[in-house]
Amino acid sequence: MTTSHSHGPNFGRHVDGCPRCAELASGAEPVRWSSSRAQRDRDDDQQRAREIREHDCTRAGCSVVCTFGDW
Repeated sequence: MTTSHSHGPNFGRHVDGCPRCAELASGAEPVRWSSSRAQRDRDDDQQRAREIREHDCTRAGCSVVCTFGDW
């Protein structure tokens, strides 16, 4: 667990007198939010890319212009 900021959102700017801002200025690692979601998003992207690579217009019965993968 890390020290809490003594101020509201400041969007990356350090505030003098804040113990957490002092830790970050001294080289502490920033908190990483939910890496599992980021991993899930990467997995979804990889699955989508695989589906697009494996798409076969003949087997799928696409028309003259294939719109597979268009959203």
